[in-house]
Amino acid sequence: MPQLIASVEGVEVKHVYLKNNRTTLGRKRHNDIVLDNLVVSGDHCVFDLHGLAEVSIEDLGSTNGTYINGEMIKSRRVLKDQDVITIGNFKVLFIADSGNDTIGSPLETRATVLGSLGFPGTNGAMQASLRVLSGTSAGLEVPVVKAVTTFGRPGVAVISISHRRDGYYVARMSSQQPPTLNGQLIGPGAIPLNHNDVLNLAGTEMAFLLKDA
Repeated sequence: MPQLIASVEGVEVKHVYLKNNRTTLGRKRHNDIVLDNLVVSGDHCVFDLHGLAEVSIEDLGSTNGTYINGEMIKSRRVLKDQDVITIGNFKVLFIADSGNDTIGSPLETRATVLGSLGFPGTNGAMQASLRVLSGTSAGLEVPVVKAVTTFGRPGVAVISISHRRDGYYVARMSSQQPPTLNGQLIGPGAIPLNHNDVLNLAGTEMAFLLKDA
């Protein structure tokens, strides 16, 4: 899950996970992120979450401006991992994926060593991962290391990938935006996964990869 870490002179003052579609920042108390300092405008800027991992920022006409990596932004900007947002004397670090309740986040706790499952020569004996193909997190590779792992964003699209003796299987758990596998809708029934299959969760494309353990 994308997150923001705000600091002043190296001291962390806020740590926020971006779970909502829209997160506001400002000095006024109605904001989701309140930075109580006169250098921060009442309604300073807003963060919008698109799909599962892409985040954009927009300045709301603040007095002192919003800077990304030292450059003042004048229009909506898509954030990249490790971007530093400066608001007055506040430094806000953007982390694209914290591994918490989003892509690759296990909601079930049955941890199983991959090498202990599957017969030699079958998909079940191979190590699996998901590689993000779209958005600002493109190239991020998340290993599948649980017997059952959930991927996605609660309330938008969630799938489960289960590791069985004969391979890996995907099933839909919940979704407002139906997930797909190679362009076909994923249902509640388990579907076998193959190397280089493409999953789409709420507009975020991910490739399912297999390699020898």
